[in-house]
Formats: sequence, C-alpha cells, structure tokens
Amino acid sequence: MKKIHLLHNPAAGAAAYDKKHLIEMIESAGYNCSYSSTKKEGWNNITEIHPDFIAVAGGDGTVRKLARELLSRKVLDRNFPVALLPLGTANNIAKALGMYGTPENVIKAWTEAKVKRFDIGRIYGVTDHEFFLEGFGYGVFPTLIREMRLLKTPDDPAASKKLALKTLYDVIHSFKARYCEINVDGTEYAGKFLLAEVMNVRSIGPNLYLAPDADPGDGFFDLVIIREEEREALASYVHEKIQGNEVDANFTVIRARNIEIEWAGKHLHLDDEIVSGEKYNRVSIEMRDGLLEFFMPFWKE
Repeated sequence: MKKIHLLHNPAAGAAAYDKKHLIEMIESAGYNCSYSSTKKEGWNNITEIHPDFIAVAGGDGTVRKLARELLSRKVLDRNFPVALLPLGTANNIAKALGMYGTPENVIKAWTEAKVKRFDIGRIYGVTDHEFFLEGFGYGVFPTLIREMRLLKTPDDPAASKKLALKTLYDVIHSFKARYCEINVDGTEYAGKFLLAEVMNVRSIGPNLYLAPDADPGDGFFDLVIIREEEREALASYVHEKIQGNEVDANFTVIRARNIEIEWAGKHLHLDDEIVSGEKYNRVSIEMRDGLLEFFMPFWKE
C-alpha cells in the first residue's frame, strides 16, 4: 500500500473539503494517508515521514509554499513527486497539468498517473525572491493583485473569479502604460507596454489563457507582451471572459530561456505575490529545467 502525505490548506475552497473528508477519500482509494495543515508549524517535516508522494489540497499559493520547501532541500535529499488536489480559485498550476474535475475524480486518476517534470523560473535582481512556478511580470497584473487585496472576496470560487475579471477590466482602462526594455535570448524589444509577463503555464490570474501553448516541462518560457496600442483588444478579451465566453487571446508570445527586463515602474509579481522593487531595476530570469515532479493523471503521449 502506497503511503501518501497530505498537505492541506484548510482555508482553500471555502473549506468545502475538510481534513476528515480528504483523508477518507484518499484511504478509500487504497492509500495509507498521513496529514499536515499548512496553518500549523511543522508542516514541512516531510523527510521524517518518508511518503511515496505528497498530495497538496489547496490552491496555487499552497503549491508554491511546498515548492519553496522542496527547492531548498539538499541535492542528495530524496525528491518527492507531488499530486495536486486543486481547491483554490484559479488553480492555474493544476490546469497546466491537466487536472480538472472534483478531488474525488482526481484521486481515482492517480493510479494511472505519470510523473511530469516541472520547470522553474530562476530570478536575479529581486530582493528576497529567487523563483517562480506560474509567471513573473509587470503591468496590469501586479495592479490587479493590489486592487483585489482591498476588496472583500466572495467565498465562492466562481464569484471570486468574476470579481477579479471585472476589477481587471477597470484596471486595463486606467493603467498608465510603462516604458520597458526586454532582452530575449539576445533579441531586444522596447516600447510602452500594458504588461510584460514571463509565463511558465498557459494561464494567469483569473484563468486568462495568454500563453495557450505554454508547457511547464518543455524547457522554455512563454513571454507575453501587450503594447499600449493593444489596450482595447485586451479589454475586449477580458470582457468576453466576464460574459462567460471562451475566446482566443491573440497577443505577442515569444519563447525564451533567458530574459532580462527593465521596467519603468516599481511593482511586479511572482506568481500571486506582489513585490515592490526599485524603479528601472534590471531583472534577469533564467530557465531551470525539471526541478520539480508532479503527477499528471490525464497525461497524453
């Protein structure tokens, strides 16, 4: 019987799945399950438990919390594959791995899952921050994160996502485009931009698929740049999402392994974290291939 350690954020998913329910689901599928809550000290004592793999019940922030712990371990330490039980609002990492549906269905799919290596973005030039999983960038998304923290967010994930989309729509119209210089594997880009996003997964924020062909295991970033003159096109795309319509995002996407960005503004984001940096500070981003391993239940060759 395989041993699973469940890492759970009890605040995720409006607490729809509590500790008892999650453990019962996992053990009824034929696994031996231990448990820790991200809200309690000692959650990261994984080495002492020796599981076959780690299950993460939470959102993208919970996944990042575990990733930080795994990436800080020594080279000789055992590497644990991670299985996701997406309970957050956006769940962009889970979606990038093809994990859809209820936790019950995801658990059932573990038996036929394959392990997928997951790339990491290594960052230089941002104080106290070294990596990202989903994306890194400047422009409207750091502003969206700041605005959302001032609002009372609904417990319902669908309502929360719709509020984020409406807020982003307003931000797009009010945001002042900033001058930016970008070096992408030796090629220079410059101009006034609404956003510059280095993406490791297909979607960002409230499930905006700005990099539809991104693969977190292919050894490349997808750099998305949207210029000032594309403001209405971006607003129109978000408006369609608000209406529940799935439309293609037709913006510039550049595949890259090494990127340098100098942005005329202070605020940036790494995944869902907002950071205030130095204006005109030059940031370097490098690809680190396959440093993490995730279960991919619905793998297609």
